[in-house]
Amino acid sequence: MDMSRAYGGSYTDNLIGTLLAIFGNVLVSISLSIQKYSHVTLAGTKDLRAFYHTKTWWCGFVLTCLGEGANFISYAFAPLALVAPLNAVSVLTSSILGLIFLREKSKPKDFAKRYGLSFLGCLLTIGGTYLFVAFGPNSHEKLKAENIVNHLVGWPVLLYLLLEIITFCLLLYFYKQRNANSLIIILTLVALLGSVTVITVKAVSGMLVLTFEGNMQLDYPIFSVMFVCMVASVVFQASFLSQACKLHDSSLIASFNYILSTVLAVVAGAVFYLEFNKEDILHICMFLFGSALCFLGVFLITKNKKKTKNFEPYVTMDMVNGVPTIHDKGLVVQPDSNGSFSYGALVNNDGAAPATHSVNLELTPARSRSTEASHGQPDLKRD
Repeated sequence: MDMSRAYGGSYTDNLIGTLLAIFGNVLVSISLSIQKYSHVTLAGTKDLRAFYHTKTWWCGFVLTCLGEGANFISYAFAPLALVAPLNAVSVLTSSILGLIFLREKSKPKDFAKRYGLSFLGCLLTIGGTYLFVAFGPNSHEKLKAENIVNHLVGWPVLLYLLLEIITFCLLLYFYKQRNANSLIIILTLVALLGSVTVITVKAVSGMLVLTFEGNMQLDYPIFSVMFVCMVASVVFQASFLSQACKLHDSSLIASFNYILSTVLAVVAGAVFYLEFNKEDILHICMFLFGSALCFLGVFLITKNKKKTKNFEPYVTMDMVNGVPTIHDKGLVVQPDSNGSFSYGALVNNDGAAPATHSVNLELTPARSRSTEASHGQPDLKRD
């Protein structure tokens, strides 16, 4: 009877954590789309206000905070192996919102040819999400300070942290000293920091939930240690991600970062919180199969994303006055044949005024040129 109660409580906690993670990822995707729409709308007008002065941007910011708060609380209820792969929901929602906001008129064949991979990726992501949620680990413990300390001083965790520190230092050496700017190296550094982040976030979130339930956990030193490690890992993780965005394509970053971060987060949950100790082989294999489907789905979704083009200066000619206009500012994107530019998944009319540079051209009248030419040529014999 006690085992059934414990199992039922664990199942309920997993369900709450899973729903919170899905809700949080959906909110984050919606908020990013709203903020992107705010930037596009502001760029397409002559409004000189900064983006943070618009109501739509602040609406997206509030939704981002709510979504990240839901993700943070979900770690207190569900295992890391369930919460970490659910980041695929954010990619899936962003893809769907991109198709909704992409106001293009195209034939069914062209639409299927262009977005067929994205549609297949969405199906694989949905199926994989169902599999790893249904067959994921169902073990969950109350994260008291004593339990966290017991996990931390265990030899598997110490060995795991030692290997992670050595790997991180080696990759950091090649990245800083050898100028190894490979995408895999940078994202592996991000994923290693991310594994520390999810471990500390789960610990901090669990102790906060217990504190709100009446069991004070904030006065233990382990809470301060975990909180400091959480903030530091998040800051360095964001720094490496920003450097990766400057060197590589964003679609590759999104897919490979999701894959590497999810793999190391699942390993961290298995080693630190022993989440797979009571699971059988069938559940583990189905969980891994569902995660692999999500990896493939996210890769297909991000692969079909448009690559951003670097700005190149160009010149337009006023055919009436004969005066060229030089566009050498990165604020204005060279117009396509349809007269619009794309910002991520959104499309907006190019209404920004180009940077005009006056060019002094000494134009010689056609009459004078013809007169000079006649004087410069020898007289021809006339019949």
